Amino acid sequence: MSKILVTGATGFIGGFVVSELLSQGHKVIASSINEEKARRASWYPAVKYIPFQLAEFDPSDDLYQFFDQPDSLVHLAWEGLPNYNSLFHLDVNYPRHALFLENMVRFGLRDMTVAGTCLEYGMQQGCLDENMPSAPGNPYAKAKDLLRERLSQLQQAIPFHLKWARLFYMYGQGQNPNSLFSQLDAALKRGDKIFNMSGGEQVRDFLPVEKVAEYVAKIAVQNRIEGIINCCSGKPVTVKQLVLDYLKEKEKDIKLNFGYYPYPDYEPMSFWGDNSLIRTL
Repeated sequence: MSKILVTGATGFIGGFVVSELLSQGHKVIASSINEEKARRASWYPAVKYIPFQLAEFDPSDDLYQFFDQPDSLVHLAWEGLPNYNSLFHLDVNYPRHALFLENMVRFGLRDMTVAGTCLEYGMQQGCLDENMPSAPGNPYAKAKDLLRERLSQLQQAIPFHLKWARLFYMYGQGQNPNSLFSQLDAALKRGDKIFNMSGGEQVRDFLPVEKVAEYVAKIAVQNRIEGIINCCSGKPVTVKQLVLDYLKEKEKDIKLNFGYYPYPDYEPMSFWGDNSLIRTL
């Protein structure tokens, strides 16, 4: 089994990925900014936890040694979400994360899986597959795409395995409180009679976060398939239908006020992922 470093371990996806890797028998080195939050996680006693501030490291330091020379890295850390339109992603996040990952490779890391985003596809509609050109339209997606390109260029100088897990939409425990399902759960808990939302006709690709973590772990522990890998269900569903199914599953009832919020302008009306590649894993 491998020794795997997981950054962003206390984030929405990170904790589930740590648990998944531990269940497979891997040795996990978990890292994040917030050790207090990590201590509350069920997986904390089973990992080697190393707190780390990306904003403060010296690029000349040997971070590969600092993180106990992991066999591979699952890089989930990323600040400033869900504000996709903030220039912070381009001006601060992109260079900061690029320097961190380059440092790891230059000092010895030879295998990494990095979380990307379906927003790298931009405003392209329909079924999106990994061979389509990226066309990011907001700072967050542009920063991620630039990072992927920079790491691909680094491979020309220093060979290493790079797997780019392009994440689509997900839901589950620990999600951002501003997300659709977090707000819906809060409304149900308060006993609200009405829940305001968009028209709900936008078509998306959703997975529960546990399944996303399972896919990320599968991507990370293999090297047969590298490059961009869609991490998705492959099943288009309207947001309206997803919410209705969610309420039915929870046996809850609330009046849905469709059309209260406008549709977001940073993503197309209808898109989902081609999951052919991830299914081969």
